[in-house]
Amino acid sequence: MVTRYVAIGDSYTEGLGDTLPDGTERGWADLVASGLAAGQNEPVEYANLAIRGRLLGSIVGEQLDAALALSPAPTMLSLAGGGNDMMRPGSDMSQLVGMTERALQRCADAGVQVVLLSGADPSARLPFGSMMARRGEELTSAVAKFAGDYGVTFVDVFHDQEIRRAGYWSADRLHLNSAGHRRVAGLVLSALGHPTEAHVIDSGPAERGGVLAEARYYREHVLPWLNRRLRGQSSGDDRTGKYLDWIKVEAA
Repeated sequence: MVTRYVAIGDSYTEGLGDTLPDGTERGWADLVASGLAAGQNEPVEYANLAIRGRLLGSIVGEQLDAALALSPAPTMLSLAGGGNDMMRPGSDMSQLVGMTERALQRCADAGVQVVLLSGADPSARLPFGSMMARRGEELTSAVAKFAGDYGVTFVDVFHDQEIRRAGYWSADRLHLNSAGHRRVAGLVLSALGHPTEAHVIDSGPAERGGVLAEARYYREHVLPWLNRRLRGQSSGDDRTGKYLDWIKVEAA
């Protein structure tokens, strides 16, 4: 049977930070599609509906609707979301857990295999990181229980210690870079029964810190994010998913 894999989510699944020379974003989901094709030695049909900045309600609403409406129907779907919700004041983790469970039930009813991912943990180097760590731990621990209840493949990237190192992250400290996306792809493929050594980077030089580096970080990354929040804007406004219908990924 042909594998038809659709990915839904936010910037994490869109692939932000794994930028190719032509300016397009690749990311772990694209790498998983290629890895599945290579592991099965046959082409995989692939769609990616993820959009940066999206909250979980949009992911398990509009994106999941579109994913289940694809024709032919998907055989596998990856779901990752909630990171943008966790950065909002007053966000309720129990609501995110409830939305996730309802999405898994819809996929089960449709006969679609689900790969459920937690996000990697960026909290050690972020402003208000302790809040992010606490919420991420709560959400990850809650949704992990669904693996047994719904038979989903759960990939716990949040507790992967290796990917917390600075060398796996983009300059904004919030999105993975190419090395980070490669590592996530390896974790997913291994969980799906295609043993793949998760990417590990060399130690390299220590990250340069200091007052000037922090001031530059806040000016270039934190303040623009705050300004968008104050204006009610999102980095994903007026964007669509990058592969809205099936594309063929050949076995390399």
